[in-house]
Amino acid sequence: MEAEVVLRPIRDRRWSSFVADHPSALSFHDPSWAEMLAECYGFRVYCVSVQDAAGRIIAGLPVIEVPRPSRGPRWVSLPFTDRCPPLLADAADAADPELAKRLDEARRAFRVGRLELRGEVLGAQPAGAFLTHHVPLDRSAEDVYASFHANQVRRNIRRAEKAGVTVRQGTVESDLTEVFYRLHTRTRQRLGLAVQPRRYFQLLWRHMLEPGRGTVMIAELGGTPVAAMVLLASPAACIYKYGASDERHWPARPNHLLFWTAIRWAMARGCPTFDFGRTDIGHDGLRDFKSRWGSVEGTLTYSVLEDRVQAPAPTRRSGRGAVPAAVRSWVIRHGPDIIPRALGELQYRHFA
Repeated sequence: MEAEVVLRPIRDRRWSSFVADHPSALSFHDPSWAEMLAECYGFRVYCVSVQDAAGRIIAGLPVIEVPRPSRGPRWVSLPFTDRCPPLLADAADAADPELAKRLDEARRAFRVGRLELRGEVLGAQPAGAFLTHHVPLDRSAEDVYASFHANQVRRNIRRAEKAGVTVRQGTVESDLTEVFYRLHTRTRQRLGLAVQPRRYFQLLWRHMLEPGRGTVMIAELGGTPVAAMVLLASPAACIYKYGASDERHWPARPNHLLFWTAIRWAMARGCPTFDFGRTDIGHDGLRDFKSRWGSVEGTLTYSVLEDRVQAPAPTRRSGRGAVPAAVRSWVIRHGPDIIPRALGELQYRHFA
């Protein structure tokens, strides 16, 4: 079949319709997600689509263009996104190496040095492997609950309820940009990590949560917010995107009640699965936590197309004179919370 690759605006009507009608489209395929990233960090955003002779889209993916001063730009589908494989009109085409060939031809035609794919594409170079965990929701809430680990999950849910933990759904922007953001900053500081700019969460609310493409949930103890999470939802899955908590209140187990509430919210919305997000291989503690929720473990492989195959580069590079990561992490953990917030404002764009 004759096919051509077309670079479209992210809000192209045909691409938006293709995503809206596709049964496997995740929240990350929604044009609003890519638009939000582009607006926040000042990137260009496109849709790369493969169409047949009749102009029908048969495959496509959103891409952010990341400039590189000394080389051709990178296309990333998508930065700050766990999983965003190409969408195919026919699932059988996933085994067709022609897709990688066509994407590579488009990359070369637009003088793009590297195309990074948050998913596996046959014929592309592997560029990292991870684990996924999802809970099937095509059954009763009782059956889902019964699949949880008796001591490590169900008992902790009851413990949170007995302690008086309550969970509410955020209804206004400040629930995300103030309540969640404070807990998120505390969590990132505890881990020694920079914090996304506050405007990122303002845009996340306006592009994704306020229009109904997700929600923020907040666990409270005695009226005080002690844990929170951000969920993104599409007809294909409910995705756990961000979580944050105040470690001083962990004994009350607010996170367990928060996850159980989120899973029931996803079921009420009709999502077929609850996705716990990406897990790094070797992060056994997080892997065990997710496995205790009756989840199914899978693998996630990233792919890359580029002019010269190289070993996968680290996501965060240190330039000349840059502070070593271990030192930066120590400073974040032990300094005031202005440090991770300031570093995020200055550097987060360069993590793409």
